[in-house]
Amino acid sequence: MVLDYSILRLAAWALLSLFAIGVSLTVAAELGAASLWPALNANESQRRVLTEQSAAVTAGNLAWLAALVALLFFGWPSVYAAVFSSFQALLPFLLIPLALRPFALYVRSSLPTDWLEKWDRGLFLGALLPTFLLGVMIGNLIKGLPFHLQSDMRIALLGNLGGLFNPFSMLVGAVATTAATSLGALQLQLSGDTEISARAKALALPLGLSFLSLFALTGLWITHLEGYHVTTDIAPLGPSNPLSKFVRRGDGLWLDNYEHEPALIAIPALVFIAGIAMLICSSRDKAYWGSLAAAVAMAMLVLTAGVSLFPFLAPSNMSLNSSLTVWDASASETALHALLIFGGILFPLMAISSRWR
Repeated sequence: MVLDYSILRLAAWALLSLFAIGVSLTVAAELGAASLWPALNANESQRRVLTEQSAAVTAGNLAWLAALVALLFFGWPSVYAAVFSSFQALLPFLLIPLALRPFALYVRSSLPTDWLEKWDRGLFLGALLPTFLLGVMIGNLIKGLPFHLQSDMRIALLGNLGGLFNPFSMLVGAVATTAATSLGALQLQLSGDTEISARAKALALPLGLSFLSLFALTGLWITHLEGYHVTTDIAPLGPSNPLSKFVRRGDGLWLDNYEHEPALIAIPALVFIAGIAMLICSSRDKAYWGSLAAAVAMAMLVLTAGVSLFPFLAPSNMSLNSSLTVWDASASETALHALLIFGGILFPLMAISSRWR
């Protein structure tokens, strides 16, 4: 079946969203649980079990992140270039801990006793820092990235590392961290160890309340945050040329999609509903259902970001018309067809593999 260009672009965006959810439910969840290890006051035997459990899944989980990056590269190469160029100063602090994590977990059991405490601190920081930085990156996507497209489509960067750590992006980083640790706490509550389960239960309530409170605060901020809007007619079937449109910026424009399609409000609403259900289930020792509710909250959190930004993938706060969208920055029809076939096969296989592990 041959799909027209607009359907291909929209389907590829939906596939990108699914893989982003996959990353949040695997990579972020494992990092969130690992970020709680110091608060569990676990003995050496319990720590060994926790690290073995993480070691069994962390390498496979990183495949989700690799697939997401590959999908972005092949589906929207200019977006890939703009995003990775804008965050090039942050990426080492994100990718190096993630790349070293499987090795660090596997070798922990063979280390001498006097190394273990320092090694565990490194594992903790290697989990907490990437989680926070992923949120900071999402926050900067919402605010806009400091790049400019030249007439020959080369990307000129106009920002610096300090500008990425602005109050709003750090708030989104805190939302991502509390969301991941909330999901991690529910998964730890499912552990067979009674002591670990009880301590994780005690952590779930404050973490969950912090997550919902910070998410609400972010929503209030966005109502006054400068958003982006395409003022010219969108051509879903047109060629990819980001400079062929005009974009304006104004307070509250990220709410446009919810005003045009009120049913979309159900997505952020489900974050609160699932988050409250998570807390209730956790307090009643129904950790399995609480973990499912936490997963739904995390998935809806990712969708909230995606739907709010749509059709933008990488808005530019330095050159508004250089902003990259789903419609004007995609790869060719042939490439998107191949991407959908490959991604459509890969996603269920990875989902089944992750569930089996």
